Amino acid sequence: MSTGPPVVVLPPAADGGRQVTVRGERVGTAYDLFDVLDLVHRAGLPAVDQAVDDPELIEWRGGGPYDWNGGAAEAGADRGGTGGP
Repeated sequence: MSTGPPVVVLPPAADGGRQVTVRGERVGTAYDLFDVLDLVHRAGLPAVDQAVDDPELIEWRGGGPYDWNGGAAEAGADRGGTGGP
């Protein structure tokens, strides 16, 4: 029997992405809270908004559900020409 939450979200990488594991298996990289909810839902766990603050479901490492270190990456993306005309 597992003693920790089934979902672990690791600290943000340089690009702002956070690795997500479910029951010890890497399931993907999240770049925002919606990505985490999607990965959790695909793994068959509840994907309701309240779940992000449930320490029995998700362990947040290196910051909580609203901590994303993508500021530099986002600024670079804005300069990449994907903005408006």
